[in-house]
Amino acid sequence: MSASSYFLVAAFVALVASQATAFDPSPLQDFCVADMHSPGLHMTQWAMAVNADDFFKAAELDKPRDTMASKVGSNVTLINVMKIPGLNTMGISLARIDYAPSGENPPHTHPRATEILTVLEGKLYVGFVTSNPNQLFTKELNEGDVFVFPEGLIHFQFNPLTITRHAAVAIAALSSQNPGAITIANAVFGSKPQISDDVLAKAFQVEKGTIDWLQAQFWDNNHYKF
Repeated sequence: MSASSYFLVAAFVALVASQATAFDPSPLQDFCVADMHSPGLHMTQWAMAVNADDFFKAAELDKPRDTMASKVGSNVTLINVMKIPGLNTMGISLARIDYAPSGENPPHTHPRATEILTVLEGKLYVGFVTSNPNQLFTKELNEGDVFVFPEGLIHFQFNPLTITRHAAVAIAALSSQNPGAITIANAVFGSKPQISDDVLAKAFQVEKGTIDWLQAQFWDNNHYKF
Protein backbone atom coordinates (compact mmCIF):
# COMPACT_ATOMS: atom_id res chain seq x y z
CA MET A 1 0.00 0.00 0.00
CA SER A 2 1.35 3.41 -0.98
CA ALA A 3 1.99 6.24 1.46
CA SER A 4 -0.96 8.17 0.01
CA SER A 5 -3.22 5.14 0.52
CA TYR A 6 -2.10 4.83 4.14
CA PHE A 7 -2.93 8.51 4.62
CA LEU A 8 -6.42 8.12 3.15
CA VAL A 9 -7.15 5.07 5.33
CA ALA A 10 -5.90 6.88 8.44
CA ALA A 11 -7.99 9.94 7.59
CA PHE A 12 -11.09 7.78 7.07
CA VAL A 13 -10.60 5.97 10.39
CA ALA A 14 -10.12 9.29 12.18
CA LEU A 15 -13.30 10.69 10.61
CA VAL A 16 -15.36 7.63 11.59
CA ALA A 17 -14.00 7.75 15.14
CA SER A 18 -14.80 11.44 15.48
CA GLN A 19 -18.38 10.87 14.33
CA ALA A 20 -18.84 7.86 16.60
CA THR A 21 -17.89 9.87 19.68
CA ALA A 22 -19.83 13.04 18.83
CA PHE A 23 -21.84 14.49 21.72
CA ASP A 24 -22.62 17.81 23.39
CA PRO A 25 -19.42 19.65 24.37
CA SER A 26 -18.24 19.12 27.94
CA PRO A 27 -17.89 22.27 30.08
CA LEU A 28 -14.36 23.55 30.58
CA GLN A 29 -15.40 25.71 33.50
CA ASP A 30 -18.25 25.78 36.02
CA PHE A 31 -20.63 27.05 33.35
CA CYS A 32 -20.69 28.78 29.97
CA VAL A 33 -24.03 30.56 29.68
CA ALA A 34 -25.38 31.11 26.16
CA ASP A 35 -25.74 34.73 25.05
CA MET A 36 -29.32 34.74 23.74
CA HIS A 37 -28.87 38.18 22.11
CA SER A 38 -25.94 37.16 19.92
CA PRO A 39 -26.28 35.31 16.59
CA GLY A 40 -25.21 31.69 16.88
CA LEU A 41 -25.59 31.64 20.67
CA HIS A 42 -22.16 33.12 21.38
CA MET A 43 -21.08 32.34 24.90
CA THR A 44 -20.73 34.50 27.98
CA GLN A 45 -17.48 33.43 29.63
CA TRP A 46 -17.36 35.39 32.88
CA ALA A 47 -19.40 34.88 36.05
CA MET A 48 -19.79 38.64 36.48
CA ALA A 49 -21.95 38.69 33.30
CA VAL A 50 -24.27 35.95 34.62
CA ASN A 51 -27.02 35.83 37.24
CA ALA A 52 -29.35 33.23 38.76
CA ASP A 53 -32.04 33.88 36.16
CA ASP A 54 -29.76 32.32 33.53
CA PHE A 55 -30.34 28.97 35.28
CA PHE A 56 -34.06 29.42 36.00
CA LYS A 57 -37.44 29.03 34.28
CA ALA A 58 -40.52 29.95 36.30
CA ALA A 59 -43.41 27.45 36.54
CA GLU A 60 -43.12 26.22 32.98
CA LEU A 61 -44.00 22.53 33.30
CA ASP A 62 -46.76 22.63 35.95
CA LYS A 63 -49.54 23.74 33.58
CA PRO A 64 -51.55 21.36 31.39
CA ARG A 65 -51.26 22.24 27.71
CA ASP A 66 -54.04 22.32 25.14
CA THR A 67 -54.08 19.01 23.29
CA MET A 68 -57.37 19.44 21.46
CA ALA A 69 -55.99 22.04 19.04
CA SER A 70 -53.44 19.52 17.80
CA LYS A 71 -54.43 17.08 15.05
CA VAL A 72 -52.36 14.37 16.76
CA GLY A 73 -53.82 15.09 20.23
CA SER A 74 -50.60 15.88 22.07
CA ASN A 75 -48.56 18.89 23.11
CA VAL A 76 -44.82 18.96 23.84
CA THR A 77 -43.29 21.64 26.08
CA LEU A 78 -39.51 21.52 25.70
CA ILE A 79 -37.08 23.22 28.08
CA ASN A 80 -33.73 23.43 26.30
CA VAL A 81 -30.84 25.87 26.03
CA MET A 82 -33.12 28.31 24.19
CA LYS A 83 -35.27 28.55 27.34
CA ILE A 84 -32.55 28.28 30.02
CA PRO A 85 -29.24 29.67 28.70
CA GLY A 86 -27.38 28.13 31.64
CA LEU A 87 -27.97 24.69 30.07
CA ASN A 88 -25.31 25.47 27.50
CA THR A 89 -22.63 22.70 27.51
CA MET A 90 -24.54 20.81 30.24
CA GLY A 91 -25.83 18.11 27.88
CA ILE A 92 -29.39 17.90 29.26
CA SER A 93 -32.89 19.17 28.53
CA LEU A 94 -36.41 18.40 29.73
CA ALA A 95 -39.87 18.11 28.19
CA ARG A 96 -43.45 17.75 29.37
CA ILE A 97 -45.79 15.88 27.02
CA ASP A 98 -49.58 16.11 27.39
CA TYR A 99 -51.76 13.54 25.62
CA ALA A 100 -55.50 13.69 24.99
CA PRO A 101 -57.44 10.40 25.02
CA SER A 102 -56.39 8.73 21.75
CA GLY A 103 -53.61 11.33 21.43
CA GLU A 104 -50.07 10.51 20.41
CA ASN A 105 -46.62 11.96 20.12
CA PRO A 106 -46.16 10.64 16.58
CA PRO A 107 -43.13 8.74 15.29
CA HIS A 108 -40.09 11.00 15.48
CA THR A 109 -36.38 10.99 16.26
CA HIS A 110 -34.00 13.10 18.33
CA PRO A 111 -30.80 13.28 16.27
CA ARG A 112 -28.66 14.40 19.21
CA ALA A 113 -30.15 12.75 22.30
CA THR A 114 -31.23 9.64 24.14
CA GLU A 115 -34.59 10.13 25.89
CA ILE A 116 -35.77 8.71 29.20
CA LEU A 117 -39.51 9.11 29.81
CA THR A 118 -41.65 8.59 32.90
CA VAL A 119 -45.46 8.63 33.05
CA LEU A 120 -46.85 11.07 35.63
CA GLU A 121 -50.55 10.55 34.91
CA GLY A 122 -52.50 7.98 32.92
CA LYS A 123 -51.16 5.17 30.79
CA LEU A 124 -49.21 5.08 27.51
CA TYR A 125 -48.31 2.63 24.78
CA VAL A 126 -44.74 3.43 23.66
CA GLY A 127 -42.12 1.98 21.37
CA PHE A 128 -39.08 2.45 19.17
CA VAL A 129 -37.73 0.85 15.99
CA THR A 130 -34.12 -0.23 15.58
CA SER A 131 -31.99 0.50 12.54
CA ASN A 132 -32.17 -2.14 9.79
CA PRO A 133 -33.68 -4.74 9.98
CA ASN A 134 -36.14 -2.51 11.91
CA GLN A 135 -37.15 -4.47 14.99
CA LEU A 136 -39.97 -2.91 17.03
CA PHE A 137 -39.80 -2.75 20.85
CA THR A 138 -43.02 -1.72 22.63
CA LYS A 139 -44.36 -1.49 26.17
CA GLU A 140 -47.53 -0.42 27.97
CA LEU A 141 -46.60 2.07 30.69
CA ASN A 142 -48.49 2.86 33.90
CA GLU A 143 -48.02 5.83 36.22
CA GLY A 144 -44.45 5.91 37.51
CA ASP A 145 -43.08 3.59 34.82
CA VAL A 146 -39.92 4.59 32.95
CA PHE A 147 -38.87 3.83 29.37
CA VAL A 148 -35.74 4.70 27.37
CA PHE A 149 -35.61 5.65 23.68
CA PRO A 150 -32.07 5.28 22.26
CA GLU A 151 -30.48 8.22 20.50
CA GLY A 152 -31.50 8.76 16.90
CA LEU A 153 -34.06 5.93 16.71
CA ILE A 154 -37.66 6.44 15.56
CA HIS A 155 -40.00 6.29 18.57
CA PHE A 156 -43.54 7.23 19.64
CA GLN A 157 -45.96 7.47 22.58
CA PHE A 158 -49.70 6.79 22.26
CA ASN A 159 -52.63 7.12 24.66
CA PRO A 160 -55.05 4.58 23.12
CA LEU A 161 -58.68 4.31 24.10
CA THR A 162 -58.18 0.55 24.41
CA ILE A 163 -56.03 1.18 27.51
CA THR A 164 -57.66 4.27 29.05
CA ARG A 165 -60.15 7.02 28.24
CA HIS A 166 -58.30 9.63 30.31
CA ALA A 167 -55.65 12.20 29.46
CA ALA A 168 -52.02 11.34 30.16
CA VAL A 169 -48.93 13.34 31.12
CA ALA A 170 -45.26 12.36 30.88
CA ILE A 171 -41.92 13.98 31.63
CA ALA A 172 -38.92 13.26 29.42
CA ALA A 173 -35.25 14.00 30.03
CA LEU A 174 -32.91 14.18 27.04
CA SER A 175 -29.14 13.93 26.88
CA SER A 176 -28.56 17.12 24.93
CA GLN A 177 -28.99 20.81 25.59
CA ASN A 178 -30.72 21.00 22.18
CA PRO A 179 -31.83 17.47 21.19
CA GLY A 180 -33.70 18.38 18.02
CA ALA A 181 -36.81 16.58 16.78
CA ILE A 182 -37.61 15.16 13.36
CA THR A 183 -41.27 14.15 13.09
CA ILE A 184 -41.26 11.52 10.36
CA ALA A 185 -44.56 12.29 8.57
CA ASN A 186 -43.94 16.06 8.72
CA ALA A 187 -40.41 15.71 7.35
CA VAL A 188 -41.32 13.32 4.54
CA PHE A 189 -44.63 14.81 3.38
CA GLY A 190 -44.54 18.37 4.74
CA SER A 191 -41.03 19.59 3.88
CA LYS A 192 -40.59 22.97 2.19
CA PRO A 193 -39.90 22.74 -0.68
CA GLN A 194 -41.54 19.36 -1.03
CA ILE A 195 -39.66 16.20 -1.86
CA SER A 196 -40.39 15.12 -5.43
CA ASP A 197 -43.47 12.91 -5.65
CA ASP A 198 -41.48 10.69 -8.04
CA VAL A 199 -38.95 10.07 -5.27
CA LEU A 200 -41.60 9.34 -2.63
CA ALA A 201 -43.77 7.20 -4.93
CA LYS A 202 -40.76 4.98 -5.61
CA ALA A 203 -39.74 4.90 -1.95
CA PHE A 204 -43.20 3.97 -0.64
CA GLN A 205 -44.14 1.90 -3.73
CA VAL A 206 -47.48 3.68 -4.24
CA GLU A 207 -49.04 5.79 -6.98
CA LYS A 208 -47.97 9.43 -7.31
CA GLY A 209 -51.57 10.48 -6.64
CA THR A 210 -51.33 9.00 -3.14
CA ILE A 211 -48.17 11.01 -2.49
CA ASP A 212 -49.75 14.19 -3.86
CA TRP A 213 -52.71 13.71 -1.50
CA LEU A 214 -50.43 13.21 1.49
CA GLN A 215 -48.35 16.27 0.61
CA ALA A 216 -51.52 18.37 0.41
CA GLN A 217 -52.41 17.65 4.05
CA PHE A 218 -51.68 20.01 6.95
CA TRP A 219 -48.91 18.33 8.97
CA ASP A 220 -49.32 19.61 12.50
CA ASN A 221 -46.44 20.57 14.77
CA ASN A 222 -47.39 19.40 18.29
CA HIS A 223 -44.67 21.44 20.02
CA TYR A 224 -46.08 24.17 22.28
CA LYS A 225 -45.73 27.66 20.78
CA PHE A 226 -44.23 30.05 23.37
